[in-house]
Amino acid sequence: MTKLAYLHEPGVLQNLKARYDMNEIYTYTGNILIAVNPFRRLPHLYDTQMMQQYKGAEFGELSPHPFAVADVAYRLMRNEGISQSILVSGESGAGKTESTKMIMRYLAYMGGKAASEGRTVEKQVLQSNPVLEAFGNAKTVRNNNSSRFGKFVEIQFDQKGKISGAAVRTYLLERSRVCQISDPERNYHCFYMICAAPPEERERYKLGDPSTFHYLNQSNCIKLEGLDESKEYLETRKAMDIIGISSEEQEAIFRVVAAILHLGNVEFAEGDDGDSSKPKDEKSLSHLRTAAELFMCDEKALKDSLCQRIIVTRDENIVKTLDPEAAKGSRDALAKTVYSRLFDWLVNKINNSIGQDPNSKCLIGVLDIYGFESFKTNSFEQFCINLTNEKLQQHFNQHVFKMEQEEYTKEEINWSYIEFIDNQDVLDLIEKKPGGIIALLDEACMLPRSTHETFAQKLYQTYKNHKRFAKPKLSRSDFTICHYAGDVTYQTELFLDKNKDYVVAEHQALLSASKCAFVSGLFPFLSEDSSKSSKFSSIGSRFKQQLQSLLETLSATEPHYIRCVKPNNLLKPAIFENQNVLQQLRCGGVMEAIRISCAGYPTRRTFYEFIDRFGILAPDVLSGSSDEVSAVRRLLDKIDLQGYQIGKTKVFLRAGQMAELDARRNEVLGRSASMIQRKVRSFLAQKNFIALRRSALQIQTVCRGELARRVYHNLQREAASLKIQTLYRMYTARKAYNELSASAVTIQSGLRGMCARKELHFRRQTRAAIIIQSRCRQFLARLHYSRTKKAAITTQCAWRGKAARKELRKLKMAARETGALQAAKNKLEKQVEELTWRLQLEKRMRADLEETKSQENAKLQAALQEVQQQYKETKEILVQEREAAKKAAEIAPVIKEVPVIDTELMNKLRDENDKLKTMVSSLEKKIDDTEKKYQETSKISEDRLKQAMDAETKIVDLNMAMLRLQEKISTMESEEKVQRQALLSTPVKSMSEHLSIPIAPKAHHLENGFHEVEGLKEPQSAPPAIKEYGNGDPKMKKSIVDRQLENVDALIECVGTNLGYCAGKPVAAITIYKCLLHWKSFEADKTSVFDRLIQLIGSAIEVIWHWRF
Repeated sequence: MTKLAYLHEPGVLQNLKARYDMNEIYTYTGNILIAVNPFRRLPHLYDTQMMQQYKGAEFGELSPHPFAVADVAYRLMRNEGISQSILVSGESGAGKTESTKMIMRYLAYMGGKAASEGRTVEKQVLQSNPVLEAFGNAKTVRNNNSSRFGKFVEIQFDQKGKISGAAVRTYLLERSRVCQISDPERNYHCFYMICAAPPEERERYKLGDPSTFHYLNQSNCIKLEGLDESKEYLETRKAMDIIGISSEEQEAIFRVVAAILHLGNVEFAEGDDGDSSKPKDEKSLSHLRTAAELFMCDEKALKDSLCQRIIVTRDENIVKTLDPEAAKGSRDALAKTVYSRLFDWLVNKINNSIGQDPNSKCLIGVLDIYGFESFKTNSFEQFCINLTNEKLQQHFNQHVFKMEQEEYTKEEINWSYIEFIDNQDVLDLIEKKPGGIIALLDEACMLPRSTHETFAQKLYQTYKNHKRFAKPKLSRSDFTICHYAGDVTYQTELFLDKNKDYVVAEHQALLSASKCAFVSGLFPFLSEDSSKSSKFSSIGSRFKQQLQSLLETLSATEPHYIRCVKPNNLLKPAIFENQNVLQQLRCGGVMEAIRISCAGYPTRRTFYEFIDRFGILAPDVLSGSSDEVSAVRRLLDKIDLQGYQIGKTKVFLRAGQMAELDARRNEVLGRSASMIQRKVRSFLAQKNFIALRRSALQIQTVCRGELARRVYHNLQREAASLKIQTLYRMYTARKAYNELSASAVTIQSGLRGMCARKELHFRRQTRAAIIIQSRCRQFLARLHYSRTKKAAITTQCAWRGKAARKELRKLKMAARETGALQAAKNKLEKQVEELTWRLQLEKRMRADLEETKSQENAKLQAALQEVQQQYKETKEILVQEREAAKKAAEIAPVIKEVPVIDTELMNKLRDENDKLKTMVSSLEKKIDDTEKKYQETSKISEDRLKQAMDAETKIVDLNMAMLRLQEKISTMESEEKVQRQALLSTPVKSMSEHLSIPIAPKAHHLENGFHEVEGLKEPQSAPPAIKEYGNGDPKMKKSIVDRQLENVDALIECVGTNLGYCAGKPVAAITIYKCLLHWKSFEADKTSVFDRLIQLIGSAIEVIWHWRF
C-alpha cells in the first residue's frame, strides 16, 4: 500500500477493491496487515503447503498473509528473545475470529513437536477454539458467528521454540443474551447444538425442537443456513475430549445447559396472596420439575428460590414473596448466573488441562476481542465493548503514532509531524476517577433508590459541556458518546441492573446443596459475611481493571497488527461497499498509518545491532574505528543507502530499506558461503585423492597376489586333467567290453524264451479245443432239458391257477362276513361309550345336586337360627318393657307425664312386635317352601340315581356281549389264518427237490442285444383239496400249521446259503418269489414269513458291507 503512486483515500480504496476482486484479500500497509473478509471459504490459502511456503520467508517477500505476520512474530521471538503480540481488530463480522484461528494454526505448526502422539499442547490450544466458540459465540445482526466475549491467548514457548504451555484469558461474556435476544439474532450456539444432539441424549435431557423454548424462540432465526448443528455438536464433544474434559464432566455441562432451557420455560402467575407468585400452569410445573432434576436439587427449594426472598434481620428472618414480574427476573438472574459460572469453569478447565510453563521466558499473545458495535438499541454490553475498542485504538495510536513521534523527537531526527485523532478524551470521559461514567454508574448502583432516569440526569448535568458527550433531543434517559468510530447512542434502562454483579443468596444456597458435584462446584459455599446479604460488585469497574491488565501485557510485548475489514453489511461474497470500507479504514487509523509509514522511519536499530548485523557489507570501513556513530555513517555511505537518518542511539530507515540491506547481506553471505564451500570442496577433493592413491596401491598389491595364485591354480588343474584323461580312457574301454558281453547274454536268453513260449501256446490251444467241445455237448443237452421243463411248468401253472381262483372266491365271501361282524362290533363300542358318558354325566349331576342341597340346607338352618335368636331377643325386650311398664304404673300418681310417654313407647313396641311376628311367619313359610323343594329335589335325584343304575346294568351287559363278539371275531380270524396258511403250505421234500434242480433259462435274442427269459423251472406241488382243509378237525389243522412252519424254516435255511447267480439273476430271489407265489402269501396279510426273510436278508447285507469296507 505504501508504494502507491497516489496515496489518498480513492487510491487506497481502488487498490483494496482490485485485490478483493482477484481474491487477494490481504494487503500490507507498512507492517500492518489489512484483511478483507471474503465471506466464503478459500481453503487453498490456509493448507499445510501454504504454511510451508511462509516458513522462514522474509516479510514482504511473498504475498500478504496472516501466516507471514505470525512467522515474523515467531522469528523475532526466537532471534531477539522478546515476547510478541498479534492484535486482531475490526468491527463485528470482519473476520477477526477466523484470522485468529489461522494465526494459532501457524504457531502450532511452527512450535509443534514432531511425531508427537496424544493430547499435545498445540492440539489442545487449537481445539479450545471450537469449545469456546460453542459457548461464547452467537449470531448477531452483523455477524453469524460473533464472539460475545473477548479472548487473549498467551502461547508460551521453550528455549527450542516449541510450545510448552498456554493460557486463555476471557473478558466480559454477554450474560444478558442467555435470557433475551432480539430478532433476527440467536442465542449461544451450544443451546441449538444440544437440541440437535443424538436422540438418546435429547430424550435424556427431555429436549425437543428449539422453537419450543422461550430463551430461543424470541427470535425468528432458529437455524443458520449451511450450518449442521448435529455435526457441530459432535465436533464440540470431540474437541472437549482432546482438551481433557472427561465424559462425566461433558455430560454434566450439557445437563446444565438443558436445565437453563427448561428454566426459561417456567412462567409465573399471581399467587393466592396479593403480591405472591406461583408457576402459571402444569406445563410450567413440568419444566420446573425437569430443571430441578437436571440441577439435581429439590424441586420445592427451586420454586421457593424463584418466588421468594429471605430478608435477614437481627431478630428473625422475614420471607418476602415476589410478584410474577419479579419472579421472572429472579428466573433470568439464575439462568445468567449459572451460564456465566459454567463459561468461567470451561475457561479454567482449558487452562488447567493445557498447563502453563513457569520456565518460559517468551510468549506470543493473540488477541481476539469483539469489534466496535452500534445497533438500534445499545445497552451496557455495547458500552463495555466500545470502551475496549477505544482502549485498543489508543494502544494502536500510541504504538504507531505517539511512540513513533516521541521516538523521533527523542533521537532528534528531522521528520514531518502527522496529525491523528487522539481518543484520550473519550477514555477520560468513560473511566476517569472520579467523575467518569463508570464511576457515576457505580455510585448510582450503590444508592438504594437510584433509577436509570436519575443516573441519566446525573450524566446530563456532569457532561453537558463535554464535546464527546451529547443528549438526544427526544429522550430523557439516553446519552450519546462520540467514539473514534462514530457516534453511538446508549439506552440506560438496564445499565444499573447489568452493572451489579451479585448472586442471590437463595440461588447460591440452592445450587451449593445440589447432589451433582459439578453443579455444587460451580457455586462453592461463601463465607458467612458474604452469604448474609448480596454485596454489590461493579462489573464495569472489574472490566476496566481487566482491560488495564491486558494493556500492560500488550505494552510489554512487540505488537503486530491485523486490521480486519468487512466489505459489506449483507455478509455476502463479491460485494465491496466503498463507503463502508472507507469508514472502517478511517476508524482503524489505517490512512494515518499509511502516511506515517511513508513519511516516517518504521525500521530502527541501535548502532551496535546495526553494525553487528550489516558490518559484513563493508568490513574495511569498520576496521580500527571505535566510534559507533562514525562507523555507522561510513558504513551507510559505503553501501550508498539514501533517505536514512542517524539519531543519538539508533539508525532510522525508510520502509523497505531494511529488506534491501537484508538482501545485500544475504548476497554477501551467499558469496562467502560459496567461497567457504569452494575451499571445503577443494580440501575434501585433495583428501579424497590421497585416499584414492593409497587405495590404488593396495588394490595393485592384492591384484598381483591374486594373479600369482591363479597361475599356480591353473598348473594344478592341468596336471589333474592329464590324470583324469588317463582314467577316463580306461573307463570307456572297460564299459564297451561289458556292454558287448551283456548283449550276447541277452540275445541267448531271448531265443530260449521264444522257443518256450511257442511250446506253451501250442499246448494251450489243444486244451482249449477239448474244453469247447465238451461245453458244446453240455449246452445241447441242457437246451433239450430246458424245453422239456418249460412244458411241464406251463401245465402245472394252468392247473394251480384254476384251483387258486376257486379258493379266492371262497375267501372273499368269508372276508365279507368278517367285515359285517367288525361293523357290529364298532357299533356296540360306540353304544358302550355313549352309555358310559351318560353315566358319568348323571354321577356329576347327582353330586352337584347333593352339594347344592347341603349348601341350601346350611343357609336355611343359619337363617332359621338367626330368626329364632332375634325372636328370643325381641321376647326378652318385651318382657323387660312390660316390667318397666308395671313399675311406671305404680309411680304414676307422682309423675303425670310419664304414663303418656310409656303409652307411646308401648305402642311403638307393639308395632315392632307385630312386625317381628310378621317376619317370623314369613320366614317359617319360606322354610316350609324350602323343605318342599328339598323333598322334590330328593325325589328327582332318586329317580335319576335309579336310571343311572339301570344304565350301569345295561353297560355291563353290553360289555359282556362285546367281549363275546371279540372272542368270536378272534376265533374266526385265527381259523381264517390257519386256512390261508394251510393252502400256502407244501411238503418239504418236494420243495427240496425243486431247489435241487438247476435253473436254466431259455432266451431269445432281442434286437437291442438283451435276452428274453422264456421260463424258469417251478417247484412241483400237489396241494390237497380245499374242502379237506376247511372241514378237517382241529388236530388236522394243527398238523397243517406245523407242516407250514417246517416249510418256512426250510425256505429260510435255503435262503441263508449262498446260491449265487444264474444268467445274471439271483437264485435266492427267484426261489423266494416262486415259493411265496405257490403258497399264495401275496394274497394274505403280512405274516411272520416276511419279517423273518427281511431280517435274514438285512443281516446278510450288513455282513457283506462289513467285509467289503
